Amino acid sequence: MIRRYGPPPLRDIRYPARPGAYGVVVRGGSILLTFTRSPAPELQLPGGGIDAGEGVLTALHREVYEETGWRIAPRRRLGAFRRFVFMPDYDRWAEKICHVYLAHPVRRLGPPTEPAHEAVWLPLAEAAPRLGNEGDAAMVARVAQQLSRRG
Repeated sequence: MIRRYGPPPLRDIRYPARPGAYGVVVRGGSILLTFTRSPAPELQLPGGGIDAGEGVLTALHREVYEETGWRIAPRRRLGAFRRFVFMPDYDRWAEKICHVYLAHPVRRLGPPTEPAHEAVWLPLAEAAPRLGNEGDAAMVARVAQQLSRRG
């Protein structure tokens, strides 16, 4: 069973599944996030929907590049969570199934190609409470705790 974050689904709404791939991209003591200006200002893990016929890792590479301008190298899968949300860009409700991977940055290729996104580096220890959703925050807090134990 995949853990749910955020409010439970509303009874009268249909939520088609929308799988996505997201990266916890860490370098030293910092994490790469995306700041979105629209529909509301928010810090998020870089990532997004997996297109039809696309693999999870292919989507992860594409989405992180589109939202941050960075090429990454995934290290391992951290887990998954789900959220029941309205997606204003698509004017529909969805059950977002978020597959999350630990990754490290390889090279900045340029600015984000997706409109209204900006790459932001923050100290890993400060990032979790600043993220826009509980699922992202939980994944980042888990990685920060694991890395602090290693020392």
